[in-house]
Amino acid sequence: MSRFSSMFSQLLNLFPRTEFQALVKRTHAERHARGFTCWGQLVAMLFCQLGRAHSLREICGGLASCEGKLSHLGIKAPSRSTLAYANEHRPWQLYRAVFHELLARCQPLARGRRKFRFKNKLVSLDSSVIDLCATLFDWAKFRRTKGAVTLHLLLDHDGYLPSVAVITDGKRHDVRVARPLRFDPGTILVMDRGYVDYAWLGHLTAGEVFFVTRLKDNALYDVVERRPPPERSQVRRDEVICLTGVDAATKCPHRLRRVEVYDPEQEITLVFLTNHLALGATTIAAIYKDRWQIELFFKALKQNLKIKTFVGTSANALKVQVWTALIAMLLLRYLQLRSRFAWSGWISPIRRHRPSTRPSRRRSPLANSDSRSGRPDLPLRPNPSQIAGNGPVGGSTPRYLGQQCGDLY
Repeated sequence: MSRFSSMFSQLLNLFPRTEFQALVKRTHAERHARGFTCWGQLVAMLFCQLGRAHSLREICGGLASCEGKLSHLGIKAPSRSTLAYANEHRPWQLYRAVFHELLARCQPLARGRRKFRFKNKLVSLDSSVIDLCATLFDWAKFRRTKGAVTLHLLLDHDGYLPSVAVITDGKRHDVRVARPLRFDPGTILVMDRGYVDYAWLGHLTAGEVFFVTRLKDNALYDVVERRPPPERSQVRRDEVICLTGVDAATKCPHRLRRVEVYDPEQEITLVFLTNHLALGATTIAAIYKDRWQIELFFKALKQNLKIKTFVGTSANALKVQVWTALIAMLLLRYLQLRSRFAWSGWISPIRRHRPSTRPSRRRSPLANSDSRSGRPDLPLRPNPSQIAGNGPVGGSTPRYLGQQCGDLY
């Protein structure tokens, strides 16, 4: 007997309903709720992320277009007002808890996937500003004519998984978010110059946490020791220094290391600051270079998921949409870690095939093609009605998600 199970349903099965309901009870998300459940809200918002729906009308209309296929998802297509009310009033902390539960399932699969030979934990810390309209999002204070929120992210380099995410207003400084974070002794933290605060760097060093960052141009220091740079490398200087700026010696009295590296591609000299005195200078430069992975994560998050435009204007609705975007990224990363086939990037299965949602004009088949090969380009947006239903599973030709992880839609 054939059993219907769409690709979207198999993606949702990666997170069991029983565990989700336990999180709902723990966060009291369905208090005074009638009819529309939190599971239905999660399905609708993941549908928004993976289907790239631009509005509540597209979410509800896309789900309603495949009403007969929603029974295997355990939901019914909601109305726009119902979904908007749920996004505005149901606590976003539920989806933060779902994110951490999925992260706990992904971390065992990512162990051992490291680039460097040292055994220390390597993490990157960075933030990205999400621009908002100051008129619609009047609570998101940033500038006089512009609103914004900031997504602060801690990326674990074992599998490149986002381990900590914090959403603040655009005015919150990065260091104020970084100070409450706690790291295990021996962890190597990579960050840019926006996080350079001598008091915090001294606190990290006292806690046996290593850091690698960029040294500010106006930093004052005394050279204690000069080490010979490695031969046939781009390292120009390797020095042990002590900070001598105003209150710098009091805030960070520890010995630090200054590594100067020349980049032949951009023809610039980069100066790194670290408290790790044992690693090689080329390894310090390679560690900071690997920090680019968190920039690639932000790029994939903003380009492929709905995180730059929002279907609600309240703070709660915005955080719900951001957390569901991170959940979608973790689901795809979980499939990538379990897959036996190589993926070219974070969102490669989504970009494999994207049928258009809007009716196009009558044009030549090659009017939207590559001029060199003559082949038509793939449409840029997926069809929401094809995400919830992708044909039956079972019978003679089963299409399981684990077997066809390169063709989600």
